[in-house]
Order: sequence, then structure tokens, then C-alpha cells
Amino acid sequence: MLDVIGVGFPRTGTLSLKTALEQLGFGPCHHMDDVLARRTTIGGWTDAVDGKPVDWEELFDGYRSTVDFPGARFWRELTDAYPQARVIHTVRDPEAWYRSAHNTIFRAVSSVPPTINEQGRRVVDMMNALIWDGVFEGRFADRDRACEIFAEHTAAVRAEIPPAHLLVLDVAEGWEPLCDFLGVPVPDAPFPRANDSATFEAKHRNRIAAATETPSTP
Repeated sequence: MLDVIGVGFPRTGTLSLKTALEQLGFGPCHHMDDVLARRTTIGGWTDAVDGKPVDWEELFDGYRSTVDFPGARFWRELTDAYPQARVIHTVRDPEAWYRSAHNTIFRAVSSVPPTINEQGRRVVDMMNALIWDGVFEGRFADRDRACEIFAEHTAAVRAEIPPAHLLVLDVAEGWEPLCDFLGVPVPDAPFPRANDSATFEAKHRNRIAAATETPSTP
């Protein structure tokens, strides 16, 4: 049962929010990193992208919250399925967001080697269908259109989620607005800062190395 649904796009502090929610007792929190680690759910997410019936309880089995894609792609379906859940929309300056997304996740998926193994290819295909060809209409390289989609998403969330259920959050604001929204005490610890560009690049290199087939020795 999801108690918190994060609907912000990647590179808006979603991994920091995941860590914060787990520290506040709303974990485990689902994130794209969990999909990459728990690849048995790739088929379910592929079905969701294809518009097939989805068992959300099965996809989020064991989780109390979700942030980032793939969940944020289906924010309308999830807020319908979990009407009691509180919704958090992480935001960022659109130009800064685009630079960050372009230099990390878009560059990463655009440079996948041809030697990637079958399981890795399924992950990449799902991400392409869900994010780059889906949310961004195959036009993420067009900065103006990508930023427009980013802004349209924020406008739709603000228009469709009742204000009492919605927190629009810049993670730079720290604990106070998040804890006030969730009705929990502010921790005596710094707000988490996770997944900067250098950290993302290191994780990406490790994933590619693990998913790349080693040529057989003659």
C-alpha cells in the first residue's frame, strides 16, 4: 500500500527524496534504481507502458512510497489507485534540470554498447519506451520541447491533485516543508543529498560493466 507518491521527473532530487522518506519511516521507497536492481519487474513495467492491465500492488509489493520513474510516469493511475496517498512533486529550474538530465540519464542511455546482454537490453528498451519515446515523444534532444514537457507536467499535477494532498517541493528547502506535509518531526540530521552527476556516472559505469557480455576466447 503506497502512502506517498512522488510525481517529479528524474534529476529533480528524487533519490534525495527517496532517502529522506526512508529516514522518516515511509520506506522502502521505490525508485528507478530499485527497478534496475529488481529486474523481475521489468515485464510488469513494460506491460504498463504498452497500456496492458497492471497489478500495482504486485509491482509495488513491499514498498510504502515511490518516487522517480517509472512510477511518476503513471502518476494519474497511481493517485487513482491510492486516493489516500500524499503526493510530492519535486521541482527544479527547467534549464538546470535539462542540463542535468541531458548530461546524465540521456547521455547514459544514448551510449549503451552493442555488447550489452539480453537482460540489460530489456531494461534499456523499457526505459526508452517509457521515458524517451513516451514522456518526451522522442524529442528529448530538442531542449525547448523537453523543457516545455517538464513545465506541462508540473502544470497538470498542480491542476489535478487537490492542494491538501500535494506538496510541491524543491529539495533545497530541506526537511521542514516535507516533515510538515507528512506530519512527522524534523530529524536531527542534514537533509540527504544523493546522486550528483559524479555519483550517477560511477553507478552507470558499474551497471554497464555488469551488463556487458564478455567476448568468448577463441
